[in-house]
Amino acid sequence: MPSCGTVAWLLLLLTCLCAQRGSGQQAGQAETGTRKPFFERLRRLEEQFRRFQELTLTRLQGIADNYNLSYNIEARFQLLTDQYTNISQAITGFQDTAASDLNSLKFWTKKLQKKSKKLDLKDFRSQLLLRTADDSHGIPCAVMANVTKKVSWSSRDEGTGESAPLVNGAGKDTARYSRQSLDYDNSENQLFLEEERRMSSLEFRMLEISRWVVCALIGILTGLVACFIDIAVEQLAGVKYSVVKHSIDTFTEVGGLSISLILWAALNSAIVVVGSITVAFFEPAAAGSGIPQIKCYLNGVKIPHVVRLKTLVIKVFGVISSVAGGLAVGKEGPMIHSGAVIAAGISQGRSTSLKRDFKIFEYFRRDTEKRDFVSAGAAAGVSAAFGAPVGGVLFSLEEGASFWNQMLTWRIFFASMVSTFTLNFFLGIYHGKVGDLSNPGLINFGSFENEAMVYNVYEIPVFIFMGVMGGVLGAIFNTLNYWLTIFRIRYIHRPCLQVTEAVLVAAVTATVSFAMIYFSNDCQPLGEDQAEYPLQLFCSDGEYNSMATAFFNTPEKSVRSLFHDPPGSYDPQTLGLFTLSYFLLAFWTYGLAVSAGLFIPSLLIGAAWGRLFGIFLAKMSNGSSSVFIHVIDSGIVRMTLSLTVIMVEATGNVTYGLPIMLVLMTAKIIGDYFVEGLYDIHIKLQSVPFLHWEAPATSHALTAREVMSSPVTCFSRLEKVGNIVDVLSNAATNNNGFPVVSEFSASDEPGRLCGLILRSQLIVLLKHKVFVERAHSSLIQRKLQMKDFRDAYPRFPPIQSIHVSQDERNCMMDLSEFMNPTPYTVPQCWLQCVHYTGVHEHSRQRYEPHALHRAPGTPDSVMNPTPYTVPQETSLPRVFKLFRALGLRHLVVVDEENRVVGLVTRKDLARYHLGKHGLEEMQISQT
Repeated sequence: MPSCGTVAWLLLLLTCLCAQRGSGQQAGQAETGTRKPFFERLRRLEEQFRRFQELTLTRLQGIADNYNLSYNIEARFQLLTDQYTNISQAITGFQDTAASDLNSLKFWTKKLQKKSKKLDLKDFRSQLLLRTADDSHGIPCAVMANVTKKVSWSSRDEGTGESAPLVNGAGKDTARYSRQSLDYDNSENQLFLEEERRMSSLEFRMLEISRWVVCALIGILTGLVACFIDIAVEQLAGVKYSVVKHSIDTFTEVGGLSISLILWAALNSAIVVVGSITVAFFEPAAAGSGIPQIKCYLNGVKIPHVVRLKTLVIKVFGVISSVAGGLAVGKEGPMIHSGAVIAAGISQGRSTSLKRDFKIFEYFRRDTEKRDFVSAGAAAGVSAAFGAPVGGVLFSLEEGASFWNQMLTWRIFFASMVSTFTLNFFLGIYHGKVGDLSNPGLINFGSFENEAMVYNVYEIPVFIFMGVMGGVLGAIFNTLNYWLTIFRIRYIHRPCLQVTEAVLVAAVTATVSFAMIYFSNDCQPLGEDQAEYPLQLFCSDGEYNSMATAFFNTPEKSVRSLFHDPPGSYDPQTLGLFTLSYFLLAFWTYGLAVSAGLFIPSLLIGAAWGRLFGIFLAKMSNGSSSVFIHVIDSGIVRMTLSLTVIMVEATGNVTYGLPIMLVLMTAKIIGDYFVEGLYDIHIKLQSVPFLHWEAPATSHALTAREVMSSPVTCFSRLEKVGNIVDVLSNAATNNNGFPVVSEFSASDEPGRLCGLILRSQLIVLLKHKVFVERAHSSLIQRKLQMKDFRDAYPRFPPIQSIHVSQDERNCMMDLSEFMNPTPYTVPQCWLQCVHYTGVHEHSRQRYEPHALHRAPGTPDSVMNPTPYTVPQETSLPRVFKLFRALGLRHLVVVDEENRVVGLVTRKDLARYHLGKHGLEEMQISQT
């Protein structure tokens, strides 16, 4: 078996070879595994070194950059520090220079303001002249833009009706008024005419008798109120005099006059604070004399709360506290306001404040009748104050009533006469002389000896000089009070501040009075007719201090003392100090939140100046004071005719009638040259749209289209109740008259005028649900009477208090036509409109499809079918005369086809009358 052995050796050999080969491979692999980690580590070390090198370089570069940056910051910080020091020094120098420049700027600004006020009126006139020249060359004016505006229908647009611009370009927001006008033009609607036609001649006579009865009641009640005020003031003044005199007598010997001063100031302040609190917190309308407010009311402006019972009560107690509290005021001015309030209440036969209706004098419940009675009440107040019935009539004519007739003159004179008689009768009873009528009024100047009341023709220049002095002093007084009033409006408008100011003025008045008494030491011997309140103070026995008597007496008695005390009773230094101090106190006092007048303070200042003037002119020692007494009053309030008659009646002597007239006219002319009268100033400061007697002198270039308000909110003939409610509820629609027009087509053309209806009439119609609703193809509508409107007068309910359901809003209200299937009758309003504008017959035929028949008591009978209208080209002076003479509230402006293009109201005319001169005051009143 050789072959088998061979095979076995071969296999063995192969096994060995394989084993050897495997061991060789293992040895190679072992050698290779040993060499490979070394190079790998080397490569890694090289990579790490390279990275370390890069990182080191990066860090070194960062360190270098940081070093350079810190170096730059330090350098820059040092630079900024140097710059800040330079800037600080520059700012300090600039502040010093700016402070000096600011002081200089303030000085020149004040001077420029004073000059600019004088140039305002001239600037306004220059603008008008320039405006006229531009129009003549075809240059359009800015105010003409409103003319192109169309009528705004109530169902489409709600216009305010008060968008007329000012001449000087000011916006309407600058001159917006919050006052409303009174309806001094009777609305001659069908209800009114039907009532007048039903009255017989006997009923008209009874109405005339009722007017005389009302005037008699006005005179009686006004006289009683004046008597109560006079007695109350006298009693309070007596109590105050007793307390102060006892304190002075007690503490003078021990050197404790400061206690007497504190007591006097405390008494004055305590009395004044009562009246000031009632006025400031309960009825601000009772502040002041009330004459500006009554003037505005009689002019046609509705002043809130001015003729209410609450105002009368607070007025009476306020004036008692003011006069008794020692303020530089008088009670004669508030008497005019009190008489007007009494007249307004008595003539209505009811009290809306007390909710009592006596069912009398119902016919007089409208603005026209009440205006006439208020004029009588104002005259009765003057008559009770001065004992001058004729002067009261002239005052009502000159300063009060804007509308006059002959019968009104007689009724006003009758009320004044009754007022004077009532006051005299009851004052005689109070003084224990029943039936004695020698007390003409609240102020009695006494009688003058005719022998002493002589003057020569060479003294007329002296009288003129006195008038010039009075006009200048009056202008100074009005200017000072004007700026003081502006300060009060801006900063002292809260009631608590107003009361504080009144108390401060009372304390200062007492302090000044005490100081004047202390330093004057003007002692006069006690005679048989000694002063009513004599104070000995530092005088010897049997003597009294004349300055103390002047301050402790009421202003009326001080005036009488200056008139009748013999020569030598007053030292010139005493009179000079008294006049200067009382002048300053009077201008500071007028305008406080107290009821007070200015008549007597101005008369007292004038009497003191006249007495002082008479000392230097020995020949006129007594007469000059009786003449100069009127000058200050005329220079302040600018009343000439009525004041002359009042003073002649009060003094009971006509010898000095001519000199009085001369000085009054001179004082008025001089005063008007510088500034307006005090009452007119306060009217403007209250932003009242007061219409003067004449239109502005430079207004002839203006026409109705430039004055009117456009667009106008109008109502259609048949108006939806909801639209009417929305218009009346819209605060932007603040006008009180709405033209009723006829709309012919669906185009946006303005309709033809058919009538005018007032807001108050619409409210009464809504209140009584005088709606039209269709039922069984016929119209059903409630009927009204004039009594329904008189019952709502004068406090018509606001539109917010009238509830109108949704169903009622969908009803209709016929404002101009009452549809009825009766034979055709042409509306009277259309006939009169056609007659006025000259519309052709074919235009009238367009109304034939709307045949009408009026029904009494419908809105058609409430609307005024014949309102006053003017063309667009009517001049402003003519429009002004219509408003002023007829007492209008609305004047409709129409085009040649009798279409409504605008509406002129009192506010529009007042804007143009005030012009640029009144814008500042209106802006102040809104702050």
